Amino acid sequence: MVAVSKPLFSYRPYWAKRFGVASYLPTTRAEMDELGWDSCDVVLVTGDAYIDHPSFGMALVGRLLESHGFRVGILDQPDWRNTEAFRELGRPNLFWGVSAGNMDSMVNRYTSDRKIRSDDAYSPDGAAGLRPDRSVIVYSQKCREAYGDVPLVVGGIEASLRRIAHYDYWSDKVRRSVLVDSHADLLVYGNAERAIVEVAHRLAAGAPIDEIRDLRGTAFTRNGHDWSELDSTSLDAPGRVEPMPDPYAMEEVRQAAPCNTGEAAPAETKLIPLTRKKVDRSRQVIRMPSFEQVVADPILYAHASRILHLESNPGNARALVQRHGVGPKGVDVWINPPPLPLTTLEMDALYELPYTRLPHPKHQATKLPAYEMIKFSVTILRGCFGGCSFCSITEHEGRIIQSRSEKSILGEIERIRDQTPGFTGNISDLGGPTANMYRMACKTREIESACRKPSCVFPDICDNLGTDHAPLVTLYKKARALKGVKRIFIASGVRYDLAVRSPEWIKELAQHHTGGYLKIAPEHTEDGPLKHMMKPGIGAYDRFKELFDRYSEEAGKEQYLIPYFIAAHPGTTDEDMLNLALWLKKNGFRPDQVQAFLPAPMASATAMYHTGYNPLKSLKARERVHVEKDLSRRRLHKAFLRYHDPHNWPVLREALTKMGRSDLIGGGKHQLVPSWQPAGTSAADRRGGSRARLQPGVALTQHTGLPPRQTRDSRRTPIRKPKSR
Repeated sequence: MVAVSKPLFSYRPYWAKRFGVASYLPTTRAEMDELGWDSCDVVLVTGDAYIDHPSFGMALVGRLLESHGFRVGILDQPDWRNTEAFRELGRPNLFWGVSAGNMDSMVNRYTSDRKIRSDDAYSPDGAAGLRPDRSVIVYSQKCREAYGDVPLVVGGIEASLRRIAHYDYWSDKVRRSVLVDSHADLLVYGNAERAIVEVAHRLAAGAPIDEIRDLRGTAFTRNGHDWSELDSTSLDAPGRVEPMPDPYAMEEVRQAAPCNTGEAAPAETKLIPLTRKKVDRSRQVIRMPSFEQVVADPILYAHASRILHLESNPGNARALVQRHGVGPKGVDVWINPPPLPLTTLEMDALYELPYTRLPHPKHQATKLPAYEMIKFSVTILRGCFGGCSFCSITEHEGRIIQSRSEKSILGEIERIRDQTPGFTGNISDLGGPTANMYRMACKTREIESACRKPSCVFPDICDNLGTDHAPLVTLYKKARALKGVKRIFIASGVRYDLAVRSPEWIKELAQHHTGGYLKIAPEHTEDGPLKHMMKPGIGAYDRFKELFDRYSEEAGKEQYLIPYFIAAHPGTTDEDMLNLALWLKKNGFRPDQVQAFLPAPMASATAMYHTGYNPLKSLKARERVHVEKDLSRRRLHKAFLRYHDPHNWPVLREALTKMGRSDLIGGGKHQLVPSWQPAGTSAADRRGGSRARLQPGVALTQHTGLPPRQTRDSRRTPIRKPKSR
C-alpha cells in the first residue's frame, strides 16, 4: 500500500491571508506596524542573515507559511545573550520555529582540526561569531525565557542530524537527542514543508501541540504507547545473538541482560510474540538501544546508526523509539517515518512563491558571501541517491529525487533576468545536491517503496535505476536559448559514474556549461577508503575525464578538471594517502585547498570514526575500520595531499622514512619530496612566525550540513594540463 499525504497547497488559507504578501517578512516591530500586523502567528528564529531566496531554509519556510495565510516574522541572528531580542516581534500566536540556519552551527564555526573559523558565509560581511554554538539549543532556551507558554518547534539541518543520540565530534562524546536538550515540543526533520504546514493549521484550529503525534518527518518525546514493539537487534543482530531475558526473572536479572534496551516497556506496550503472526507495520515501532547503551557500547552505537539508515525509505520505514534516561525521569524519543517527497507540481509551486531573491534591506549594504555564490543560481532538484557515507544530504533530504518541471525552471531563469539587480546574463548554476540526477528514479514505484539499500549507485549502479540524462540535456538547450541569457554554468557536484552512461550529457557540459574549470569529487584513488565512503572506483573518474577532455578539445577549449579529495576518512591508511599523493604528482595536480574528514552528526562515516566498526555491513560480523583520530596523523594525511608545499616536506620525509619508503625522497620525477628544504619553510621557521598555510575556508552548499569546499584559489590548482590515462 503506497503512502499518500495531503497536497501541500490544498489547505484552506488562514484568515490572515487578507493582509496579502509582504515585500519582506518582518524582522522588527516597526516592520510589523508597516504591514498593519498587531502580532505574528509564527516567529522563525535562524542563525543565518535573512535572505529572501529559496536556497535559504527560513525564507522558504516563511514564504510557504505566508502562502497559507499565516503572518510570519523572522528573527535572524538575534543576540542570544539578551532575552529581549527574542521579544522583538512579540508573542507568537501559534508557535516558535527554531533553526540553526543552512548549516550545523558547529560545522559552521569549527574546522576538522577543531579550530575556530575566521568567517561565516551566512553573516553580513562574512563576520564570524554572530550565532552561538549549538544554536538550536541556545535559541530554544531563549524562546522559552521570552514566551515560555508558546509551542516550540525545532528544525533545519542541525536538528535533523541530531534527532537521535549522536556522536559529537567537537566534544568527543555521544550527546542526547537535541529534542531532549532543547526541551522542544516537536522536531521536524528533513525538508519539512508538509509537517510544518500541517502543524500550523492544526495549532490554528486549536489542537494542543502535545497531541500532534501522527505526522511523518516529526520527532517528539513521550512515555507509553499502544503500538507493537520490535527490538532493533532482531532486525540486525550486533554480534552474537543473546537469549531473550526471562520475563518472569527478577528485575535485576532482566536489567543486566545483554539485549536489554533500557527501561522496562510500559504496561500497555504490546510486544511482538515470537510467531509468524501478521503485524500491522503502520503501527509498529522499532525499539533502538537506549542513549545510555549507545554511550557505553560502541557496537550498539554502530548498530543504532545502521538501523536508522535502513529505516530511511519513506515507502517502508517504520517509527523508531530510543529511551533517554532511566527511571521515572526518562523519556522515549519517538521518530516518525520520513516525510513523503514533494511532487513536481508541489516543487514548482514552492519555488515560485514571491521571493525577492534579495537580502533583507538591512543587509543590502553589506556583503553576504553565501548569497553572492547563489543569487544567480536555480534549484532544479532535491535529494540524492548516492548515499556517500560521509555526506548528510541523504539523511536530510532523502534519496528519492524530487524534480521541478522544465517550465518552472525556465520561468525562474526569466525572473532572474528581469528582476535581479546585477544580472549580466550568466546563470551560475542549474542543480541542487547533485548536477545530474534530474528526473532520475526507480523504474517502478513498487520496487522503490520496498528497497532498503542506502545507495542506488554503490557498489554498482542498480539495474532498476533510470539513468536517462535526456531531460537534462533538453533543459540545458532550452535554458541557454532564452533571450538575455549568455552562459549557464553547472556548479553542483557531478556524479561522474552516472554521467559516463550519457556521453551526450558530458558533451553538453564540456562544450556549453563549463567555464574552463570543472570541480569534481573522486574523493580518493584507493579501494579501501572508497568502499568506506561508498564512492565508485577511480576508473569511473578516468572514463569521465577521457570523455570530458575529448569533447573540450572538439570545441577548441582548454579545460581542466579540479578533483577534490578527503584526507583521514575512516578506512584510510598512511599507505592509501601516499598512493593518492603519488597519483596526484603523476597527473600533475597540486591541490591548493584540501579537506580532512569532518565527522558530521548521524553520518555513517561518523559512526565508523567514533566506534571503529563498519555499520555499512551487518554488525554481526563486527568488521573493524581503521580510523585516524590523532590530530598529528590527520595532519599528516592532509600533508600528503599538499605534497608540493615545502612546509609539509619535513613531516613527509619523516613519515616516508618510517614507512620504509625513503626511495621517494629526492629530486627525481618518480620521487615525492626533495631531500633539501628551502630557507624559511622549516617547522622551526613556522613557529618563529613564517607564513603558515591557511585552514580550508567555508563556502556554500545547500542543506548538507557540511562545510562546502572553498573555490577561491582553485584556478591555481593544476600546474599543467593533466595527462590522459
